[in-house]
Amino acid sequence: MPTVPNDAPNHAQNDAPNHAQNDAPNHAQNDVPNDVPNDVPDDVPDDVPDAAPKAVPHQDPNRLPHHSPPHAPLLAVEDFFAPPARVAASISPDGTRIAYLAPWRERLNVWVESLDAGEPARCVTADDNRSVHTFRWTDDPRWLLYAQDDDGDENWHVYRVDLDDPDAEAFDLTPYPGATAVAWETSPARPGRMTVHLNHRSPAEFDLCEVDIATGELTVVAQNPGRFAGLLPTPDGKLYAQIWTPGGEIDFAQWDPETGALRPVATFDGAEHPVGINPFQPTPDGTGVWIASYGDTDHLGIARLDLASGTQTPVDSHPGLDLDTRSSVFPTMPEPLILDRGTGELLGVRYLGERQVVHALDPHFAAVLENLEKLSEGELASVSGDTSGRRWVVSFSHPLDPGATYFYDHSTGESRFLFRPLPGLDPATLAPVAPVTITARDGLGLPSYLTLPRGAEPRGLPLVLLVHGGPWHRDSLRFDPTAQLLANRGCAVLQVNFRGSTGFGKSFLQAGVGELAGRMHDDLIDAVDWAVAEGYADRDRVGIFGGSYGGYATLVGVTFTPDVFAAAIDFCGISNLVTFLRNVPEFVKPSLYNNWYRYAGNPDDPAQEAELLARSPISRVDAIRTPLMVIQGGNDVRVTRAESDQIVEALRARGVDVEYMVKDDEGHGFVNPENNIDMYHAADRFLSRHLGTRAGTDRNAAGRAGRRQPR
Repeated sequence: MPTVPNDAPNHAQNDAPNHAQNDAPNHAQNDVPNDVPNDVPDDVPDDVPDAAPKAVPHQDPNRLPHHSPPHAPLLAVEDFFAPPARVAASISPDGTRIAYLAPWRERLNVWVESLDAGEPARCVTADDNRSVHTFRWTDDPRWLLYAQDDDGDENWHVYRVDLDDPDAEAFDLTPYPGATAVAWETSPARPGRMTVHLNHRSPAEFDLCEVDIATGELTVVAQNPGRFAGLLPTPDGKLYAQIWTPGGEIDFAQWDPETGALRPVATFDGAEHPVGINPFQPTPDGTGVWIASYGDTDHLGIARLDLASGTQTPVDSHPGLDLDTRSSVFPTMPEPLILDRGTGELLGVRYLGERQVVHALDPHFAAVLENLEKLSEGELASVSGDTSGRRWVVSFSHPLDPGATYFYDHSTGESRFLFRPLPGLDPATLAPVAPVTITARDGLGLPSYLTLPRGAEPRGLPLVLLVHGGPWHRDSLRFDPTAQLLANRGCAVLQVNFRGSTGFGKSFLQAGVGELAGRMHDDLIDAVDWAVAEGYADRDRVGIFGGSYGGYATLVGVTFTPDVFAAAIDFCGISNLVTFLRNVPEFVKPSLYNNWYRYAGNPDDPAQEAELLARSPISRVDAIRTPLMVIQGGNDVRVTRAESDQIVEALRARGVDVEYMVKDDEGHGFVNPENNIDMYHAADRFLSRHLGTRAGTDRNAAGRAGRRQPR
């Protein structure tokens, strides 16, 4: 089933910066040249180490770190935000090759390499305009699929690459200008085929289509009658529809496209699933669906929905943790379900609290998992196995050692280290991250993460409150390049899972209803007060930095609580909730009943429109006296440029100086490395001026400006 795009920024949300920069599901672009090189890029290492670097232990979750080593060296912005050398490895179905992302012409592209033969790696895509971030193998190892949009416009296309013909151009499987392809999937039940939802007929309606991968022939399986959020086909030819209702429910029913008849199967409470039900995964036999379900508990687990009876049967749960549903917002984050590559059967389930817990539901995978978890002290991130379940390629998440990637052969017990995405970053120079729980003014516990600069006395530091997007997302114990850059500059960094964040139980999630610019913001202020009271932060040197919803929270900070912050950086944030909600893409609007309308209000209702405006930073712009930097993608279709323009224009009309950076070749978050590097150099200088942090030098500014200009 397609996931309705949300508002979270599409910058990297994994353990290697600039890997997956998209938050609309399963995406793609045009005009891919056929000059695909066969040479390995300079920054892809030719030699693979025999063993991984020594792992850095996790910090004790019950203690905050106190450091005595010397100050960490001043690292360059490029050390954190240049493209990774290699990232996102996935094993082929037959277990003979891996595909991964690596730079070609300053953009990430897909490379393929033999696991055994020692042949040189080969770049198989050729996009020199915008990095590729989403790709997958098909059941036929000849074909590989990838997705791309055009300068961040989120009109995703899916492309096929012929690995047997290096001279063949990438083939657009969804060749409809202005349309976007979502929820593109392959299935063991339909070899050689891809299902995809396309809005090529109507921008607001996604039709279910099937593509023959080898020939490129596209067939419309069912035309959306205009009220379906998505369609689910089963192997026996039945169709099931998911319908988001204005009443805030999610109806699921069998649909007969010939008669239009709907047979109800189940109804879900939309309040429990603000960005959709994830996972919603068909079982291999076509008789059921594995779904995220709270059941009669406060924590999200897995149930099986029977398609004939509508009965839900619990499959797996954790007594104190929620499913890891971060992929609902950032599809390149690990999926909550680990599935068998060949059969589609359920192997394992991920849960996430302070740290990850993986439940193995299959005896063979349990034995595999036990050995995989011995490879690294990090947490299991990406997992790909061949169809036999024998050979595996996995990566690990760790705050100080991001994305370390390994090969493992279960039949022989052989394992070997493959690569680190950022080989130039020494874990000893990075700042440890400590989980902390902060008590809000009403007694609610706020799971948070505190990063303290290595080698600095953790007293009276400048503090940056780094606010996550969504707001239906969460911070976690992982490598965060922004937090690490700020810590390297001498800042304490605090990341707060305020009420309304996902992953901490249903009651915590729903505590955010009606609380935008209210208790959701109070939580952030309470966290600042905690950091000051504990002695970590200097009250007079507190900054706030966030993207998307985090950008909105930043603007709320400088308008509703103008005395708290000494500097603020808003990245693609919402300044006016009314104009934001009226300008979202048409196909997003049906989903708003369960998230923005429920949490904030519906602008079509005059009373709620007034309330939305009252909770909007634009209504209090005269209160701003904090130095402000605003950053925006010119092609952003989620939080459009008008949101940034209106706050900047209002300030400049008052004669207030505000720094404003717009990148016309970017969308909701930045993808191109030179734009990310420009942004963080500017943020570095800005925070140095206003918080007194140490700043790096922009040693490549002239070369970067001359090399890349927005189209």
